Amino acid sequence: MIHETDLADPAEIPSLATGDAVPPAIAGTVALVVARGGAVPPGGPEAAAEAGGRVLVIGSGAGEAAEALHRATGGGPATEVWWADTGPGLRAGALAASLAPVLANADLVVLPASADGRDLAPRLAAALDVPLLAGAGAARLGADGEIVAELSRVDGRLLVTATCAAPAVATLLPGARSVHGVPTDPVAAAIPAQPDGGPTAIALPAPPAALVDVEVLEVLEPDPATMDLGEARRVLGGGAGLVARTGALAAVAPAAAFELLAGVAAALGASAGATRVVTDAGWMSYDRQIGTTGVTLDPELYLAFGVSGASQHTGGLGAPGHVVSINTDPSCPMTSMADLGLVTDAGGLLVELARRLGVPLPAGVPLPTGGDAAVPEPRGEATSV
Repeated sequence: MIHETDLADPAEIPSLATGDAVPPAIAGTVALVVARGGAVPPGGPEAAAEAGGRVLVIGSGAGEAAEALHRATGGGPATEVWWADTGPGLRAGALAASLAPVLANADLVVLPASADGRDLAPRLAAALDVPLLAGAGAARLGADGEIVAELSRVDGRLLVTATCAAPAVATLLPGARSVHGVPTDPVAAAIPAQPDGGPTAIALPAPPAALVDVEVLEVLEPDPATMDLGEARRVLGGGAGLVARTGALAAVAPAAAFELLAGVAAALGASAGATRVVTDAGWMSYDRQIGTTGVTLDPELYLAFGVSGASQHTGGLGAPGHVVSINTDPSCPMTSMADLGLVTDAGGLLVELARRLGVPLPAGVPLPTGGDAAVPEPRGEATSV
């Protein structure tokens, strides 16, 4: 989160120049990735792959993020990486003005549709005076100089093919493609060769002195309970199996059970999400829905409570670092893809975690007993997808 004023005194806007020298203008296709604290945002590797392996990393800790992006797949898809550290926070107006001369000859600039990418892309398109292709599942520059993009509309239920003459700016939806299968760009980039194949520091020109932009006063860590789910690094997901008919949460209102999931997630410094069955039932809001028709994740850790693992759900998980599945069915797809599968009542485990973490329990949760818990039966709300 950025704490900012509406306007900043142009004289107080620091120069964004960094690195060794201002590079020649980039031609062809290039990805533009905004890092925060050295972390690559969701969709960064996919954007690099869509751009043919050439990427410019900016933001705070850009050098660290560039190294991570370059090493992530052994030198690909980010085979040519340049970076410029532009400091904490996002001053999109100043960044767009500084990037415009560097990207003036680019035919296609691809940004991941992360929070910062969605903020910077329209300002960059305006600074370059080119079309913006927002929310693309694919965006390519053809040999004829025409850009073809598949744009996702109506909550991902409709793909619209859009074409325009180059140049253009596009935002690529995280999880829309693999990081492999890098397309060949017909136009080579007129940028310095990389020493030993590693990321190269460059300098961005300073923005115009008269530019009016926001002033970043302080960068605050996001609240996991309310942050964009697609940006979360640790996620607790719940399916209909969490409120199984004979489980530990059987006597609890389903909405209260998922509030408990959110409370345990907060205590663990994580975010809470759910499957489509849960959001369709109104037990959690749709902005918490994980899947191909919801939010696409790429977390370091995903804990799935009572999630069977239907393809619609797992298709939105990206490539999580670690997966833990808690389910009574040891053969369900979610447990099959997990690093650790716990064959037990998801509701019972959640209640035990809440007790140990000091999270208040909802009314209806039975007192702990000493015997083994019976395997619960599903409530019958279709499948826990």
